[in-house]
Parts: sequence; structure tokens; C-alpha cells
Amino acid sequence: MTKFATVCFFLMGFLMLPVSTQATGIPTGTSTAMPAPRLHLVGDSTMADKPNLNYPERGWGQLLRAFMLPELSIINHAANGRSTLRFLNEGRWQLLVSDLSAGDYVLIQFGHNDQKQDDPARYAAVDSTYPKLLRRFISEVRSKGAIPMLATSICRRSFNDKGELENNLAEYAAAARTVAASEKVELFDLNAQSCSDIGKFGQANSQAYFIQVPAGLYQQFPDGKIDNTHLSVQGASWIAQLFIRDLTARQHPLAKYVWRELL
Repeated sequence: MTKFATVCFFLMGFLMLPVSTQATGIPTGTSTAMPAPRLHLVGDSTMADKPNLNYPERGWGQLLRAFMLPELSIINHAANGRSTLRFLNEGRWQLLVSDLSAGDYVLIQFGHNDQKQDDPARYAAVDSTYPKLLRRFISEVRSKGAIPMLATSICRRSFNDKGELENNLAEYAAAARTVAASEKVELFDLNAQSCSDIGKFGQANSQAYFIQVPAGLYQQFPDGKIDNTHLSVQGASWIAQLFIRDLTARQHPLAKYVWRELL
């Protein structure tokens, strides 16, 4: 074998070996870091994914992905019309728990449908069933080695005849705060933050954050619709932004997965 052929032989053999770093021997493109946790979202329509992108309604959990790095998997279990009671009785909660891994985070936000006394399938009394189910959810998340978190219900755009904002979810928000304090879990007070913002926006300007569609455009709403509970694209982005800014401000472990604060 000539000298040139020998060099070529060894060079080809080198190129066929896995590329590795000289210092550690770890192949390029791999990491010794622990895999990113998963963030599970549990709640109602204000948080849920909306598959019909032709209609302007969005859940804030749907927009949250636009603020976070892709390394964090966000699994949105939230669904329209659900309360703590209905979410449990339909088996949705049990399905979530069965999928949990140690180190996962679970953010729970209910209240809007829990307060509907005329619907036994959803009503969860603020002084009994609602806090009891929140405590159960927290306990079962912890039993899987995962980390529970609570969020208070986002504020409805509800102004009285005097133009004053009425917080008709205040009792449910207070109950969630009490449970979070006694159970020592992280609380994201979206109710207080969103009510404060709506008050600053004012009655007219706050409409852009909620659903307002004209007549004659959507088949489902031929006469148009004004909805002061559900969020527009802008509104869902606003609530998601409140959440990620809170993560950053308190230096929460999930804050390292925040990609941006402005879309």
C-alpha cells in the first residue's frame, strides 16, 4: 500500500466514526441534560384549543405555545363547558393523571362553569365541592410525582349600568387562592390581573379582547354575537402573556422555557 493510499484509508475510517467532542466523547447533537418537563393545562373554554381557526375565538392555552420554546411540551386538556365536577365525571381527569410523569407540571383553572347552579352536571359549590375537587386534583397530581399549580378564573367583561366592572367570579377566585395557600402550591392570579387590566382598558376598549362578530358573517351566528366571557385572538394572547410574565417575574422553573414576551 502506498503512503497516499494509507493516508486515505485512515481518513475514510475516521470520517465513518461517530462525531464526538474531544473533551467528553459525547456525540455532537446530544445532551446530558434532563429532558424538558411537560406542562399540562386543565380548564374550561377560556383556556382550551379552538380547532376552527376561521372563527376568532381562542383559548389562552392555545396561544401560550407562541410564547414558549418548543422544548417544553404543552398538552392542553382544557375543554369547552367543563367545570371541576364535569371534568372529573367525564373521565377527563383520570385520563390526564394516567399520562402524568414525574416532574410534569399541571396548571388547573376552573370557575366559569362551576358557578352555574342551574346545571347539576357542572355546578360545584364555591364553599364545598369546588375547593374539595381542587384539593383532590392537587393530591392526585402529587401522587404521580408531578407538580400541581392553580390559576384563578380569568375576569369576565361585565360592566354594570354605571360603567363599573363587576367581578362575578370573585368568590371562585378567592376559593382557589385559599386552596393554593393551604396546599402550598403555586398560584397564578389571572383573575386579579385580568380584572385590573379590563378596568384600565375601559368598557369600550376592552371589547377587542373578547368576542364581537358582526351579523351576516358566521353561519352559526347569523345575527352576530357579543360574548364577554370568551377570548378573541388578541384576548387569548393577552392572558397568555400575563401568565408568562408571572413565570418570569417569580423566576419559576418553567421561566427558562419562555421564548418571548411579545408576539
